Amino acid sequence: MPTLNQQAYGLVMAAFAQSGGASQENHVLVVEDNGGFHVPAPQGQPQGIEIVRLPPYAPERQPVERIWQLTDATLANTCPESLAALETVVGQQCAWLETQPDLITQHTLFHWWPVCQN
Repeated sequence: MPTLNQQAYGLVMAAFAQSGGASQENHVLVVEDNGGFHVPAPQGQPQGIEIVRLPPYAPERQPVERIWQLTDATLANTCPESLAALETVVGQQCAWLETQPDLITQHTLFHWWPVCQN
């Protein structure tokens, strides 16, 4: 995502809500840090999206911090020849990770999170 602003955030949240099946009946919990761009559009979050904000300076509680080891795995002991080559390698790894929901869950589902079912 080349731009981080309110408009981009709104587009990402709308796409996430759709792909996650968020609705009035099916709520999806999103855990966010206190990034300045995490500002919903004036109309608010998409229906079914519930936001929980992490306290400031708490990277150990941020699920995405555990994902970096998975995205970086293909870069270990390498030196891409160009930015384009780096983007290709990381893009391919991210595309593969999208097909591995169980692996993502193993790295991001903290034991102290409540387990909820709709």
